[in-house]
Amino acid sequence: MAMLILRVPRVFPLAPTVLLWRSRFPNLVYDVTVATSMPLPLLYFSILYRRNGVLSFCSSSQNPTETTVLSSDETSKGSPLKSGLYLVATPIGNLEDITLRALRILRSADVILSEDTRHSGKLLQHYNIKTPLLSYHKFNESQREKTILRRLQQGDVVALISDAGSPVGFLPKQARSRREKLQVCADETATQIFFVPPHKLHQFLEETSSFFSDSRQCVIAREITKLHEEFWQGTLGEAKAAFSTHQPKGEITLLIEGKAKSIVEAPSEAQLECELRDLISHGHSLSTAVKLVSEGTSVKRKTIYSLALRKFGKPVEAEDDSNQDN
Repeated sequence: MAMLILRVPRVFPLAPTVLLWRSRFPNLVYDVTVATSMPLPLLYFSILYRRNGVLSFCSSSQNPTETTVLSSDETSKGSPLKSGLYLVATPIGNLEDITLRALRILRSADVILSEDTRHSGKLLQHYNIKTPLLSYHKFNESQREKTILRRLQQGDVVALISDAGSPVGFLPKQARSRREKLQVCADETATQIFFVPPHKLHQFLEETSSFFSDSRQCVIAREITKLHEEFWQGTLGEAKAAFSTHQPKGEITLLIEGKAKSIVEAPSEAQLECELRDLISHGHSLSTAVKLVSEGTSVKRKTIYSLALRKFGKPVEAEDDSNQDN
C-alpha cells in the first residue's frame, strides 16, 4: 500500500502547529473530503493526484465549518466525489464501528482496493455495498500499480482499505526495508507522519534522526482524540534527549518536518550577458536569444530585454517587444 501512496505521486500530511504538551487541538478549519471509521484529527492526509481531486483523511467531527449529518439512508447520497485516491479506515472489530462518510466513500467509489477481498467482502456485504473489490497487497502491488494509476488518470474514484483500521502509517519491521523507506521520507518536502509503538519511541527517534538530522522539527502526539491527549514539540535532537529516560504510554504519532526546498539563485547580469553573447555568436537573432535565455533561467523576458539593450544597444524586434512581459 505504501508504494502506491508514494506514486500518486506524493503524500502531504498536513499537521497543525501545536505547543509543548498541550491538551486538545487549537480551533482549526480543515479542508475535508474523507472517510474514517474513528475520529483521527491529527491525520490530515491530502494525496494530490496531478490536477485531479483527492483525498483527505481526518475527522469530520473536528471540522467547525462542516455540520452536515447523514442518516443511514443517506450514506449513498451527497455531492459526487472528486476523482482521486481515498484512504478509508475500516472497523477494527465490530462492523458497526464505521462512519457514515466511510460508507458513502465505499459506495461511491469506482473500485475498492483491499488486502483480502474475502475479509473485506464481509464488511461490504453487511452494508449491501456493490462496489467492485480488487485485491491489493504487498505480493501483487507492483503488478497492480500501473492499472490503478491508469484508472486514476482516467478520472476514477479509488478507495483503499486495509483488513482493519487505517491503511499505511507503520514502517516495515525489517531493518533494511525500514531504513530504505526512511531515506525516501527524509528527502520529502512534506511533513512526514508515523505511528510508533510507545516502547520503541526512543529507538525510533535515534533511527530517524540519522536520516532526517537532529535539527528537524517534530511533534510527538500521544492519545489523539482521547481525554488525556498530549503534544510535545521540538527538534529530533531535543526529542531524543527528552524521551531517553521517559517512556510514554498510549498511542504515539510522530510528525517530522519536511526537507527545506532548495533555493535556486538567480543568475547574475554577467551570466545573462554571457548567455546572450554565446547565443548571438552562434547565429541566433537578439530576439531569439532573449527568449531562449528567459526560458532557460526563468528570468523575466522584460529584465533580459532591458539588459540586452544596455549591453548590445540594439532594439529587439517589435513582435518580441509586445511579449516582453510574458
